[in-house]
Amino acid sequence: MTKNTLHRLKGFGYLTSSVSVFLLATVSWSSAQKSTLLTTCLIAGAATSIVGMFFRWFTYELEKRKDQS
Repeated sequence: MTKNTLHRLKGFGYLTSSVSVFLLATVSWSSAQKSTLLTTCLIAGAATSIVGMFFRWFTYELEKRKDQS
């Protein structure tokens, strides 16, 4: 398996994880709406999870570019 294939696979994995966070948040939304604190925590938790996955993917992208130069 080439480095490019592995890089794409990692990116796809993070994208899949981001979609799963969104789906789980959607399921929890009706219960979380009953409390401002729960709504805030749900939104913040989903957002930080997705941002964290983006940062991890971005480091792989930077490493790939560094290796190519």
